[in-house]
Amino acid sequence: MEDAGVSIEKQQCADDLRRHLKSARQLRLQANADPATGRHRMLLREWQAARLGRTHAGLLASPRYGQAAQFFLTDLYGPKDFSSRDEEVERILPLLIRLLPATGLRTVALAVEVDALTEELDSAMVGELSRAGLIECIGEDSYAAAYRAVGFPEERNRQIRLIRQTGEALDRLARKPLISGLLRLMRGPAHVAGLGELHEFLDRGFNAFRGMGPAKEFLDSIDSKELALSARLFAGAPDPFAEVAHTL
Repeated sequence: MEDAGVSIEKQQCADDLRRHLKSARQLRLQANADPATGRHRMLLREWQAARLGRTHAGLLASPRYGQAAQFFLTDLYGPKDFSSRDEEVERILPLLIRLLPATGLRTVALAVEVDALTEELDSAMVGELSRAGLIECIGEDSYAAAYRAVGFPEERNRQIRLIRQTGEALDRLARKPLISGLLRLMRGPAHVAGLGELHEFLDRGFNAFRGMGPAKEFLDSIDSKELALSARLFAGAPDPFAEVAHTL
């Protein structure tokens, strides 16, 4: 019965993964269909990554949490395009189902779900900032106005919850003693097979969380700041970014 339970869990993760991969791919195709829109999307993501760096400067500077914070900023919500990683996942999904434990598969599924939702929200932000003629010079005031105009408070909260769930999945993965050896064995073959992006994503996340120890305080810090900032932005609070302290 236990094996059947694991099999069911893996199949559910695989089904979720297929759905989110399809959604992310379609949204990226739309975003990149026009070169100007694709460039604007990267401008927005660069601004948001810089904002996250300021908001979570305390985590980034922490000897304990710095590596995990950097992973979050570059591999979960950074200015990079995750197309290559997601294409690799889609190409070898049957192999991943066989090789990875359910927690590893769940980690990848959550990361792709974050990617798909982020593509959707960023597309709406790019449209709003472009209509206002401010996409080339994004500032805190213009970002806050676009954030309120776009709306989607439930989706914003879901994005924050998904990022936490991805962190929790990585935390569980980092506690599995055999994963370290598996990732080391996979490194060479993965790169030869053109699966370097996927391997590096898992390896960086695993090492960041293994070195950090229990992740609750780290994830609580991200949660509380992002939820509070989102609430201030939707409420139209004056100077909403200034209230974010550069502490854990």
